[in-house]
Amino acid sequence: MVRGVEIKTPAQLDAMRRAGHLVGETLELLREAVAPGITTAELDTLAEQYIRDGGGIPSFKGYAQPPF
Repeated sequence: MVRGVEIKTPAQLDAMRRAGHLVGETLELLREAVAPGITTAELDTLAEQYIRDGGGIPSFKGYAQPPF
């Protein structure tokens, strides 16, 4: 089925913009947190908490088999 181009509403664009900013901030936080000895589990926890504190829902949780 061909859907064509979906035109986003201003509210959808705003939500996408806020989500993009939150992702960028989260990546910057993780970049600064990476250091010898830190585990990926610690980075995961840090990212999840930052995203949730920012009003987001981390989409990477439970992804794939076995879940991430």
